[in-house]
Amino acid sequence: MKHWQELGQIVDGMLRRARAGRPVALAVVTRIRGSAYRRAGAKLLIEDDGSCLGGVSGGCLEEDVRQVGQQVLRSGLPRLLHYETADDDTTVWGLGLGCDGEVDIAVVPITPEAALGTWARVRELLDGDAPFALSTVIEDGGRTGVVVVGESGRLAGGLDDAAADAEVDSVAGAALSARRPSLHAVDSRRVFTEVLLPPPRLLVCGAGDDARPVVAFAAAVGFRVIVVDHRAAYLTAERFPDARKLLSLRPDDESAALPRDAHTYAVVMTHSLKRDTAWVRRLLASDVPYLGVLGPRARTEKMITELAPRDGGRIFGPVGLDLGADGPEQIALSILAEVLAVTSGREPHHLRERAVSVHAR
Repeated sequence: MKHWQELGQIVDGMLRRARAGRPVALAVVTRIRGSAYRRAGAKLLIEDDGSCLGGVSGGCLEEDVRQVGQQVLRSGLPRLLHYETADDDTTVWGLGLGCDGEVDIAVVPITPEAALGTWARVRELLDGDAPFALSTVIEDGGRTGVVVVGESGRLAGGLDDAAADAEVDSVAGAALSARRPSLHAVDSRRVFTEVLLPPPRLLVCGAGDDARPVVAFAAAVGFRVIVVDHRAAYLTAERFPDARKLLSLRPDDESAALPRDAHTYAVVMTHSLKRDTAWVRRLLASDVPYLGVLGPRARTEKMITELAPRDGGRIFGPVGLDLGADGPEQIALSILAEVLAVTSGREPHHLRERAVSVHAR
């Protein structure tokens, strides 16, 4: 879900430059082997003045990629880069990497015309709720292009060859159906296809002061956050600038539709047992898979006793992971850590106890 959010920021930056008639270069991680800080699909936007937006590593590759990006802007020709970070003797611009992995990165030029055409369509898709595939087609030092494919077929972009277009459409459609990125060869060109899935929503019931860091942290990691409360003085854009929506309603108010699907996660934190119970009762009647409830164990157990027939293991209360948290910000961190673990299907453990790659499913 982080890629969806980051792509939106990068496309916004790309479109701002395009409206001023300025081209940019876009670096895209197309493959990783072993350990790497970012996953395939991570991006870095590079301007002609050297300024950048985004990231393709933990900071160790960005300077080299930035300089290559400026070369790409001058030449108008894409580049394929390969980095090996297996030991501290491997250096990029004097920096020992030591990440024990390999990273492939494609750096492609984006003209203002391409930005205002294909990439503007990508921006529209990022404002919606439909998954789509984004294929970056590149021949080192040669041809490049971007193709956008949705579940109904081609949405934007194209190449200079009808046969290659059809093959890229097929590859992108297969990746979208499998919900997995892919790396293929089409003639002499490499095609990296990433699948963009709409981020889950986080529904925060309660707009008290302790909800503010929950909303801020959730938005920062990529959730689309909705805050619900009936108190107008609390429910303001000034207090929740990162929320996607603010809904003024009580638990028994059916006048406004709440998201009810399996891609919505909820945290109930009104500090009122009566209202919390009412919110949980309403949400248990939906497909929401996670209901975090703020408050002491005895309070939550009382609620669960009343609602147990419909619980189904979806109530997490007291909400959050056991991090020894104290204070609103630390509690918010423990809540978001638990929600992330649930959305990823992970059982929380120390990473040092993990026997396989961090990014392996």
